[in-house]
Amino acid sequence: MSAAMPDGAANPALAALDHLPPSLSDHPPIAVAFSGGADSTALLLAAALRWPRQVVAIHVHHGLQAAADDFVRMCEATCAALTVPLHVVRVNADHAAGQSPEDAARIARYAALAEAARSHGASAVLLGQHADDQVETMLLALSRGAGLPGLSGMAMQFERGGVQFHRPLLQTPAGDLRDWLVLQGQAFIDDPTNANERFTRNRIRARLLPVLEATFPQFRTTFARSGRHMAQAQMLLVEVAREDLQRAGVPPSILALQTLSVARQANLLRQWLDDCHHVTPSTAQLDQLLGQIAACTTRGHRIHLKVADGHVTRVGDRLHWE
Repeated sequence: MSAAMPDGAANPALAALDHLPPSLSDHPPIAVAFSGGADSTALLLAAALRWPRQVVAIHVHHGLQAAADDFVRMCEATCAALTVPLHVVRVNADHAAGQSPEDAARIARYAALAEAARSHGASAVLLGQHADDQVETMLLALSRGAGLPGLSGMAMQFERGGVQFHRPLLQTPAGDLRDWLVLQGQAFIDDPTNANERFTRNRIRARLLPVLEATFPQFRTTFARSGRHMAQAQMLLVEVAREDLQRAGVPPSILALQTLSVARQANLLRQWLDDCHHVTPSTAQLDQLLGQIAACTTRGHRIHLKVADGHVTRVGDRLHWE
């Protein structure tokens, strides 16, 4: 299948693959997370053109919609036309108490993709999130009062379950992908849940993005640039936190913490809890902990504060999480 539109323009996803590490194709196959939607369809077509006979598609069947089986059949037809092997993985995306259905589905999807990639010998998984998804993610983070990690948006590359994931389309507008597919006559799935404004992300897409487009036509580019600046700042904070943590010890000494500014104490505590226990304190929990550290001036001072799904306690002259 040609990557060019009738007017000679190229598949925008094909150009985006140039941003991937050149070594990616050294260890085929390369997996594409394929939902059948416009973004993943354009990505799959581009990958199949770039790496003929080296691509596999992985479709995650959540079973959350009555049309889920129809989605599978659509994906099967597309992959058959491209001579790309398709692997369908069924997951249970039930959410726990207090967990949003979207978070549960996302966690289940990434775990399934990583397992499927490993089982089929894939060297990497390509994801179809695009520039509009990135803006939506940053606006959601801003609305929730997130710090630099959230405001940095989605990473171009990350590791999950021992598998490398890549998002080559993060600088490609959703409209460019959809327009190319329409001009090609390439079928794709329009997920009806994307129009359900009960979900905050869908309201952002339907109501805020058109206003941003009209007011700041280059908003996708500028948001992406801001995200890169914030990601760079976050990397610097991580470096400082790990240097401070090395001096304070693991688990950290309360006295060593008290020699630091409050901002550096908070930075160290977040990194300690993330690196060693894979938990993230809320702003209120961290503020309480900082207050207890400042008040800890006597040998008998007790610290026992809930943080994430555990507690930070004082044991001797150090903090512990249990």
